[in-house]
Amino acid sequence: MTQPLVIFDLDGTLIHTAPDLMASLNHAIEPVGVEPVHYDDMSFLVGRGARVMIQRALEMRERSVTAEEFETLFDRFLAFYAESMPGQSALYPGLDAAMSRLSDAGMPMAICTNKLEHLAVRLIERLGITSSFVTILGGDSIAVRKPDPEHILETIRRSGAEKAVMIGDSSNDIVAAREARVPSIAVTFGYTDIPVEQLGADHIIDHFNLLTPELINTLVDAADRKKP
Repeated sequence: MTQPLVIFDLDGTLIHTAPDLMASLNHAIEPVGVEPVHYDDMSFLVGRGARVMIQRALEMRERSVTAEEFETLFDRFLAFYAESMPGQSALYPGLDAAMSRLSDAGMPMAICTNKLEHLAVRLIERLGITSSFVTILGGDSIAVRKPDPEHILETIRRSGAEKAVMIGDSSNDIVAAREARVPSIAVTFGYTDIPVEQLGADHIIDHFNLLTPELINTLVDAADRKKP
C-alpha cells in the first residue's frame, strides 16, 4: 500500500512569513498614503493571496483606489517581496525533524498554497527545502484556490497519491480539506482569523514535534472508516 501524501499550507504553516509579508504590503500601499498595517492585522489580511491582502488593507484603512492604481500596488508588492526573499521568513520550530520523520516513513510531501506559485517556489528554494516536496501548487497554478477543494484534489492527483492529509492554519485549509474528504490537521501558531479550535480540523497540534507518521496514519485510517 502506498503511503499517504502529507500536504502543507505555506504561510503560517510551514514558514513564518509575517514580517516579510507585512513589509511588502506596507511598501505596496505607501505611495497612496495608506497608514501602515501591523502584525496584529495578520489574521485578517493573510490567506487568500496578495491581491486579497492588498484589498483588505485598503478596506481596513477605508481607502479606495482605481483599478489601474490597484495593479500598480500589486506590482509593487510582488517586486518588493520577490527581491527581499527569504528576508526574515523562517521554518517553524521542529519542522526539519518532522519532515525527516515523514520522509523516513516513505510519506511523500506536497505544498498547496494560495501564494502565487513562482513566489512559493522561490521562497522554498531560498530556504533550501525544495527537494522535500513532490508537488507544489500555488494560488495561480489552476483556475481555483483554497477553500475550493479542487485545489487540494489537484495536488493529490499531481502527486500520484491515493490518500492524503492536509495541514494548515486557517479556515481556507480546513474547509477545503473537509470538502475534498481529506483529513486535516490545524496548527495553532499560524495566522487564522478565528480560534483554531473552531476550524473543525480532525486534529490540532501546537508544535511540529507532534507531527508523526503514526498520527498521519491514524487520521487516514479514521477517515477510511467513515467512508460509506
